[in-house]
Amino acid sequence: MRLKNVLIVVKDIERSRQFYHYLFGLETIVDNDGNMILTEGLVLQEEKYWKEFLGQEIIPENNASELYFEERDIEGFAEKLEKYYPEVKYVNRLMTHSWGQKVIRFYDPDGNLIEVGTPV
Repeated sequence: MRLKNVLIVVKDIERSRQFYHYLFGLETIVDNDGNMILTEGLVLQEEKYWKEFLGQEIIPENNASELYFEERDIEGFAEKLEKYYPEVKYVNRLMTHSWGQKVIRFYDPDGNLIEVGTPV
């Protein structure tokens, strides 16, 4: 058995596709009405379909999980994020952990937690 994908719930699938494409370079593999598979195994699911399936409300910024990306030029990434998404809500701006890894944490437009760090 293997883990195939990670699914996150989004309100506006096109806005999210653009966000993940522009910041992280993810490309669309499959686009089914309300469900989109991107490269690297990320799946975007429109909130209205997820709510129908679960029969429950979605809780953004629940901090129960995060998407983790690595980037060697993290300063450049932080500048790009600030320039093109100045409204982004940060958990922490660019910082350096005691072991030397630089990281930045923020929420995507739908409240999904993202961490970008330099390779360890």
